[in-house]
This record gives sequence, structure tokens and C-alpha cells, in this order.
Amino acid sequence: MFPMPNARRFIASILPLLAALTAAAQTAPAEPQTTKITLEEAIQRALAKNFSIKVESYDAAIAQAGVVEALGKFDPTLNGSYRHSSSKNPSLIDSGTGLRGPAGSTEIDDYQVGVGGMLPWGLTYQVGASSNNTRGTFTGFTGNFSTFAGVSATQPLLRNFGFGPTLTSIRIAQTNRDISEWGFRQGVIDAVTNVIDAYNDLNFAYANLRSAINSRDLAAQLVDENQKRFKVGNVSEFDVTSARARLASREENILIARRQMYDAENFLKQLITDDKSPDLLNQHVTIEPPPPAPVVVVDAAADFRIALENRPDYQQARLALKRAQINRRYQLNQFLPRVDLTGSYGYSGYDTVASVARQQVRNKDYNDFSYGVTVSIPLTFTTERGRYRAAKLQQLQSETNISRIEQNIVVQVGNAAGQIETTQKRVEATRAARELAKATLDAEVKRFRAGAAQSSTFLVSQQQEFLSIAEVREALAQSDYQKALAAYDRELGVTLDKLHISIAPPPKP
Repeated sequence: MFPMPNARRFIASILPLLAALTAAAQTAPAEPQTTKITLEEAIQRALAKNFSIKVESYDAAIAQAGVVEALGKFDPTLNGSYRHSSSKNPSLIDSGTGLRGPAGSTEIDDYQVGVGGMLPWGLTYQVGASSNNTRGTFTGFTGNFSTFAGVSATQPLLRNFGFGPTLTSIRIAQTNRDISEWGFRQGVIDAVTNVIDAYNDLNFAYANLRSAINSRDLAAQLVDENQKRFKVGNVSEFDVTSARARLASREENILIARRQMYDAENFLKQLITDDKSPDLLNQHVTIEPPPPAPVVVVDAAADFRIALENRPDYQQARLALKRAQINRRYQLNQFLPRVDLTGSYGYSGYDTVASVARQQVRNKDYNDFSYGVTVSIPLTFTTERGRYRAAKLQQLQSETNISRIEQNIVVQVGNAAGQIETTQKRVEATRAARELAKATLDAEVKRFRAGAAQSSTFLVSQQQEFLSIAEVREALAQSDYQKALAAYDRELGVTLDKLHISIAPPPKP
């Protein structure tokens, strides 16, 4: 035991240290949160939180709102107006007296109310009533009430006649909506494919780091062996120094591999979360190794038709052609002269008492009708010719674009199929190369430990590096094969069907 004074001094000396350690424990940053997920979970998170998918969904919702706007052209409109006017009119000079008489005065109050709109075949209508009170010096300012209630309509007979021209804006809006929905589907396919790629890139980064650590451990083992053998005189000091140099370089490889792993992890997190704060960098995600990819045989020629049915860009091009055809037909209709049939029918009333005039209308005492034709013919049709020419060229452009996309599909599907075949062979080749590199290293180590003259520290280190390279290449080939399968599904447009993903309807505005 310490003597009492020494014990007191000891306790007094360690109290500040204990206080500092306690404060450090209380203020130490929390351990980063780590979550382990599977590929399926990563895809589900992306579907729920990926910003790209959210942005694409608004395009579809905006297009749907455009359909609602176009349908509004048939909504009836309530109209109302009131107008008061007052005027004074000078009298003529009396030929006998040469004097101008007192000025006349007129006041008018005019009321109108009605409901108007358009019907799908182009007829415009107005149902309403009006009341007019005209008074002045000529009536002794006694009211003269003129009333009317009825319906009036205008029916185009050539230009803008029928369902085609009237529904053009609605059909174009509906086509734009369908185009946006296919665009949203393409956005989801791209996002899901990006998640698959990022997931496999992170898995490759794990393999790359494991290979770098394993290579470092082999180099450290060689250093230990050389130091022991140097002590007994079996190897030279150069062999020890050479082994240490190799060990130092492999430590650098670990740092590079670990940085690549963190970068791949951050990219995956960016795709599967909507967190936009710096805390995102402290939330570590680890992944389960993806299941081994099956060996598949694809037929690009046979799958071409599948791509035509499912590729969003091809379906968008077909819808763009449909939109151009609708616009061309509308512009062709605008070449016709404007010939409109007009008519009205109702009941009128007239009296010095407003209630009597209105009662005459209610009693249908006096009917009132009119009909006629309005004709308007442009002398040059310059505007119409320009618009029709542009619409026709847009249709030809859309048809050409479809041919271009079909050619792109042939090449892209063919290239994607070739990537599958190539990466399959790369997996087999790199597996064999890794196995041979491992066997070569084992043989070289045995020769080195046996003291064979043909073996050296350099050769062992070299074979260790060859094995590390072979391991990385095999992991890269496996990752590329997984990504090639995902790319082929994207080129066919079947990514969502393969993963049994159904797209929810876009959010309503």
C-alpha cells in the first residue's frame, strides 16, 4: 500500500485525468449508424425515396393536369353584365324663330345574364335573358322596358365542324399524358438499373479491398519469414528490405481500395435515400453479396420484338407520331372557309312597367327568332398554308424518328447481348486465371522456403501481386456480368416486369 501522503498525491494527480476522460466519453461522437441491406431492399428504397423518380413523377402529373385543362373547354360559363348610359342630344334650330329648342336627354339601363359554352361537335350556345330600360325627354322619362329570354347558337359548317377539330386539343393533351407516363416508366427503369449497377460496384469494391488486404497480409508474412531466415543467414538483407518495400506499397493499395469503397457506398446511398443533409455521409450501408448470376443465353434478333413492345422511348416515338397526325388533320381542316350557321329563338316583352314586360316573357306572349349564315374566306390562306406545311413536316419527322429508334434498338440490344456473352466468358477466364495464379504462388512459396536457387523474394512478391490482380479481375468480371444482365433488361424495357415492380399512378395535382 502507498503511504498516506503519497496516496493522497496520487489520487489528486489522477483526478484531472479521470475528469478529462469522463468529459471525452460524454462528448465523443456517436458511432456511425450501419445498415445492412439486400439488393431487393435497395431497389425498394430507391422506389420510395430516389429524387430522380420523384422528379419524373411530376412530369406525368403535370401532363394529366393538362388533360383536365383541355377538357375545361366544354365547361359552361356564367356571364353577366350591367351597363348604364346617358346622353344629351341638341335640338334643331326652329326655322320660324331661328332659335334652338331645349336639348333632349336619353338614359339607358341594360342588364344581361346567361350561360354559354361549346358542345363537342363545335356548336357554341348562349342561354340567357336581357332587360333594357330606355327613357328620356321623348317619353317624359317614363320607363320603356324591353325584355328577352331565349337561346342563341352558332354552328360551324366547314372550318371547325365536327368532333375532329373540336377535340384536337383534348386528344393532344391525352397523348402528351401518355408520353409522360412512358417517360416516367423510363425514369424508373433507369433508376432501378443504376441501383443494380451501384450495388454491384460496391460489392466489387468490397472484393477489391479484401484482395488488397490479403495481398498486404501475404507481404507481411513474407517479411516475417525473411527476417527469421536473415537471422540464420539463409537470405540476404536485400531480401528483407525488398519485402518491406513491397509491404509498404500494398498498404497504399489498401488506402486506395478503401477510398473507392466509400465512394461506391456514397453513390449507392445517394440513389436509395432522400436524405440531403451532411448526416448522409455518416450513415454507412453494407450490402449482402448478390446471388450468383445464372448463365443465360439471349437471342437479340428474337428479342427485338419484345423491345418494340416494351421500350418506353419507342412507345413515346409512336405517340409523338400520333400527336403529329392529329395536328396535321386539324391544320388541314383550317384550310376550309369559315361558314357558320347562326340562329336564336326566344320570347320578348315590352311595356312601361318592368314586371309586365317580364310577365309577357314568362307567358310566351311574343316569340322572337332569327337565323342566318356568316361566311369568312381568307384571300391568300398564307397562315393556313404555313401551319399545314409545318404540321406535315412534323409528321414526316416523327415517322423518321421511329425508324431511327428502331435502328438504335437493333444495335443497342445486339451490343447488350454481346456484353452478356463476353462477360460470361470473362468470368470463366478470370476464374481459371485466379486459380492458376494461386497455384503458381503456392508453388513459388514452396520453392522459396525450400531454398531453391531459382526462387527469390522478388519472385514470391511478384506472384503475390499476380494473384491479387487475378482476384480483382475475377471480381470485376462477375460485377460486369451482373450489370450486363441488368443493361440487357433495360434495353428490352422489361426491367420492371422482371423484378415484379408495378408503378403507382402519378400524384394528383
